[in-house]
Amino acid sequence: MSESNKKPKNELFEERVSQAKIVRRVVLVTVLVLLIAGAIVAISGFNYIKSALEPMNEENPEKIEVTIPIGSGPSTIGTILEEEGLVQNATVFRYYVRYKNESGFQAGTYELSTGMTMDDLIAELKEGTVMVDYALSFTIPEGRWLVDTVEIIANNTDHSTDEILEVVENEEYLNSLIDRYDMLTDEILQEDIKQPLEGYLFPARYDFTDENPEIETIIEEMLNRTQAIYDNYIEEVNTSEYTFHELLALASIIEREAQQSEDRYKISGVLYNRLETNMRLQVDPTVAYAIGEHLYITTLADLEYDSPYNTYRYEGIPIGPIANPGQDSIIASMRPDDIEAFYFFARVNGQVLYTNTFQEHTEVANKYRQEWYDFQNGQNDEESEDDSE
Repeated sequence: MSESNKKPKNELFEERVSQAKIVRRVVLVTVLVLLIAGAIVAISGFNYIKSALEPMNEENPEKIEVTIPIGSGPSTIGTILEEEGLVQNATVFRYYVRYKNESGFQAGTYELSTGMTMDDLIAELKEGTVMVDYALSFTIPEGRWLVDTVEIIANNTDHSTDEILEVVENEEYLNSLIDRYDMLTDEILQEDIKQPLEGYLFPARYDFTDENPEIETIIEEMLNRTQAIYDNYIEEVNTSEYTFHELLALASIIEREAQQSEDRYKISGVLYNRLETNMRLQVDPTVAYAIGEHLYITTLADLEYDSPYNTYRYEGIPIGPIANPGQDSIIASMRPDDIEAFYFFARVNGQVLYTNTFQEHTEVANKYRQEWYDFQNGQNDEESEDDSE
């Protein structure tokens, strides 16, 4: 470049200073715009949440009768309150309950008001249930198969087992449930699943004011209980390496193997030890479920039964739950004990013996296996006496 085309140094300096000022102005304006936008969003969010916590209509309050089903968690309760016009937003209600660490909500029929704050509503819903004379009550024990649960329902209602099974196996109905329940996914519709809702029908006492409620009403009341547990432990479910469906499968094994609470967490630890080392779970209740018979003792031939539920033949967690677990077992599936054992043997009397090596396990099994033969023979004798009657 020739000398005539070069700018004087003072002009170059002034030009750079001018450009720097422009850049600073642009940066300053951008920062101010972002700060103002952030402040607007923050203020708007604060005002929205503040209004969501306040009464829906304090000046002209309206009394509204609301029924909270048994087993309802914050998510379900929030949805009911929003639908009834008692809170502005169900999600805000759910997060506010979590923020306040509130729990102990009671089922029942309440007379609430649009003049109540969210704190008022929470306090009222924790007071207790309104006593009702129930027309129908029955109890589902923990650890039962879905087919056993269906039989209990049939024995207490006018619905037959075939009618109930037709509902719980109906794909259209199942898809509608998947759309409505966060805990349910397409995993329940896998090709080799024996019963899609196995593990999801929570074992508990159920009370109904209707003498013969619809099958769907009964099923969804049971699903609500499991959904409530899912909601309460959603953070642990999300941080687990397994899906809720897989955790329920583990919980169902734990439920079938353990009688005492402390053993549920220890057995969970053993199952995790096996999973982490790619060892097959090899638990007998999965074989019994695969075959479809309540077996107390499994033979070598039983262990060869070809089914994705059979943990002697297939690695990993079974394709689905093998029973309906209780809350303690579900929690245990997410909180395994830190235990060194890789083997356990459950005795007839409920005692569980833990060992680290296969040789130790074999010695324990040889010592106590006869108890199960005696127990099975005793059960067979009782069934024969019942048949003879």
